[in-house]
Amino acid sequence: MFLYLLYFFIALIVIQFVYYIGVFSKFSFTKPDAINAKNIPISVIVCAKNEEENVKEYIPILAQQDYPTFELVLIDDASSDETLEVFEAFEQQYPNIRLVKVKNNEAFWGNKKYALTLGIKAAKYEHLLFTDADCFPLTKDWITNMSAHFDRDKKIVLGYGGYTKIANSFLNKIIRYETVLTAIQYFSWAKSGRPYMGVGRNLAYKRDVFFDVNGFIDHIQVRSGDDDLFVNQAANKENTTIAYTPESFTYSEPKKTFKEWFNQKRRHAATAEHYKLGDQFQLGVFYCSQLLFIITAIVLLAFQFEWIIVASLIAFRYLFTWISFGLGAKKLKEKDIIYWYPVLEFWLIFTQINIFITNIFSKPVHWK
Repeated sequence: MFLYLLYFFIALIVIQFVYYIGVFSKFSFTKPDAINAKNIPISVIVCAKNEEENVKEYIPILAQQDYPTFELVLIDDASSDETLEVFEAFEQQYPNIRLVKVKNNEAFWGNKKYALTLGIKAAKYEHLLFTDADCFPLTKDWITNMSAHFDRDKKIVLGYGGYTKIANSFLNKIIRYETVLTAIQYFSWAKSGRPYMGVGRNLAYKRDVFFDVNGFIDHIQVRSGDDDLFVNQAANKENTTIAYTPESFTYSEPKKTFKEWFNQKRRHAATAEHYKLGDQFQLGVFYCSQLLFIITAIVLLAFQFEWIIVASLIAFRYLFTWISFGLGAKKLKEKDIIYWYPVLEFWLIFTQINIFITNIFSKPVHWK
């Protein structure tokens, strides 16, 4: 029995090798393309619901981007705090702000996709750039770096939305590790010609792509997924590209407690259940191979079956995964989490099991 278990263990390592070296290397081992500013007119779209404090801080950063022709479309999704009043004040202050006021609609109560659809329809320009109300770019060249990737064929641009660092916080390292791993995955699959998701914290696409798939109508009943479900449906090898120069990054404040982050990841996991079957399969194989690798390694070592071979295989697996992940994390300016990699991977795997089990018995709560 242990011999067959060893063969299974080797098969798991081969699967991991295919992912990390065969797929993820397409992002981790390549250099960013040169940026050639296009200066095409851009509509930056931000949807906010009860984000009073965040919009006070971050909207001026967006409004003051160094870009020749852009508007800032601010969508107030029926906020009950002072978000709308803050937006109205900014509308008076900045001439390039367009305000969209969304009232509660019985058919689309609390549905962010409905609010975004109104904003997309109200936008003046055909090229749309999205971020969230709690996000901010580090430089004034964010629009320049994201829009530079549009061309005649490339109509969807996937960007990186990271999280700010909190010193001496293990939770913060877990959050950033998971964010980097996810980004390496969707960037790599996009470069492989199979884009499957993007993040609304940093995403751009042409308006005609939105209307070609009838907007969010096919998944309007799913409260989340205005970013990843849309990309999963609309993106393909020909129309999608990626942006990963540091000037194109956006950042958000991470969750401060494990419970808040856990609930956020529950929502993301529930949304992934609506991906195309092929994308669900490749994600499932990846995460299952990680879990089974750890379990099988523990069993083989516990019974000391061919322990020298098993230990060598474990070392080999961590060598190639560490190199691939480390180069990707370096590109995304997250070098510090590389040193914590084995611990963070172990922690995240068993957190994902907890999320999976919890979601079976209760549904996560979505948009505010």
